[in-house]
Amino acid sequence: MLTQAFRRGLIAGAFLLFALGAAAQRSSEIVITLLGTGTPNPRPDRMGPSTLVEAGGQRLLIDAGRGTTIRLTQAGVGSGVLTAIFLTHLHSDHINGLPDVWLTGWLPFPTGARSLPLRLIGPRGTRAMAQGLEAAFAEDIRMRTSEERLPRSGVAFDVREFDADTTVFDEGGVRVTAFAVDHGGELRPAYGFRVSYGGRSVVLSGDTRFSENLIRHAGDADVIVHEVINAPTTVQTQPSVAFRLSHHSSTADVSRVLTQAKPRLAVLNHLALVPDQDGRSPTPEAVAAAVSQTHNGRIEIGEDLMRIVVGDAIDVQRSRPR
Repeated sequence: MLTQAFRRGLIAGAFLLFALGAAAQRSSEIVITLLGTGTPNPRPDRMGPSTLVEAGGQRLLIDAGRGTTIRLTQAGVGSGVLTAIFLTHLHSDHINGLPDVWLTGWLPFPTGARSLPLRLIGPRGTRAMAQGLEAAFAEDIRMRTSEERLPRSGVAFDVREFDADTTVFDEGGVRVTAFAVDHGGELRPAYGFRVSYGGRSVVLSGDTRFSENLIRHAGDADVIVHEVINAPTTVQTQPSVAFRLSHHSSTADVSRVLTQAKPRLAVLNHLALVPDQDGRSPTPEAVAAAVSQTHNGRIEIGEDLMRIVVGDAIDVQRSRPR
């Protein structure tokens, strides 16, 4: 049974989340929070790829890598109040936090208590993955529905798959367009997303090599959040390094995209900084400087919990994770 104090906490949390949602809906701004800016390499300061985009009262989660639920909590957003989750592709580092977001958002905490199916929007294969998660956690679901009386509807998935450049979400004045990118070789399908609201827009590249299609969909965007890889020349011929370089965007690739798309702000994300033979990795500052050699626009180095408010001006707020 829930204690009276716990019930009061649930009600207070619900009112707080409602008030925050109403305030966001009144604003014409887009707010981007980088929840995770890392790679498959486990690092406490850079969690797995995940980005929260808030606009028009909608809370949209793009990818759900390692640690997403923790970063959402640090950002003051409950897993249970997300409008929808969008997946760029099904690589493990972009989805291994999904079970946590899904199940924690269902639990009866002020940040959870989801009673409706979780909307999951992704490329082909997303539905099979969701069905696999439901099978994997069948015993947990059985126990919590029977003993804790949690609603079965709150742990269901509402899946939409797409397989082409298309609008995948259009509600409350917020439009999300998916577009194919080039992750290299057989690593497809892979997509980026453009989120538009109130005459403003943000583009998230997803994992990609240089992509003309990304440039086509990124034109006139206010913000482009773009992945990048950098490796010292001394290790670039090593097979594992050469493979990664052939499937991600170099600093020169990113610069070409930005020079043609001309965003008001570019944010370097999903930073893959490959160490040299002595274990020394390129610094993020050196990577940003390399991009800036041929692109003279504004560039920020993405950090976990960085908050970007896109309005008449673009305000970047840094909050280093603890």
